[in-house]
Amino acid sequence: MKRFLKKHWPLVGVAVLLFLVGFYFAKAGKDFFKTTALIKDVLSGEGVNLKDIHYRQDDPDEKVKWVLDAKEVRFSEDRKIVRFFEFYLEVDAEGRPGFSLKGKKGIYQKETGKLELWGKLDGSYGNEYRFLTEHVVINEKKGTVKNEDPVEIFGPFFTVKGKGIFVDLSANRIKILSDVVTTVNDEAEVSRTQ
Repeated sequence: MKRFLKKHWPLVGVAVLLFLVGFYFAKAGKDFFKTTALIKDVLSGEGVNLKDIHYRQDDPDEKVKWVLDAKEVRFSEDRKIVRFFEFYLEVDAEGRPGFSLKGKKGIYQKETGKLELWGKLDGSYGNEYRFLTEHVVINEKKGTVKNEDPVEIFGPFFTVKGKGIFVDLSANRIKILSDVVTTVNDEAEVSRTQ
C-alpha cells in the first residue's frame, strides 16, 4: 500500500480533491444552483433590475428638482443604459411652472444624453398646457425634443394637433412638423378629465 501511494500519489490527491468537491456540492445542494443562476443573470449582460422605484433628486443647491416613479428599472451591466417601465416623472425648475410626464417605457443613454420615451405619453406643463403623443426623443445635450408621430397640445383657449414635433428648449420654441390643425376654443381644454 505504501508503495502504491508513493507511485500514484498525484492520482490519489486528485481523487481526494474530487471527493471533497463532490461532498461540497452535495452539501450545498439547491443553494449552489441558485447562486449559479444569479451569476448567470448578472453575467448575461442584463445588469440590475429594480422594482417599484421612487427616486427623488431634491438637492437644495440644484435649480431643478425631480421625482421619478417607475414599476421597474433596469440598468445595463456597464450602467450606461437605464430602461424604465410604467413611469411617472415630475420636474420642478426654479422660476418655471412644474412639468410632469407619464408613459409606458423609456430608455436613457448616459453617454449620448438621449432619452427615448414610448407608450401613451401624457405630459403637462403648469396647470395650463397638456401634451399627448406615443413617442418622443429628448436629447439632453442639444436641448431638443422631437418625434414623427401624431401629437396633441392643449392650452388655454386652443388645441393643436399634427404629426411630428420639434422643441428647442433653449429658445422655448415648439414646431409641429406636418398635418397641423389648430382650434381656438372658448374654454380651456386642459381641465378635461384625464
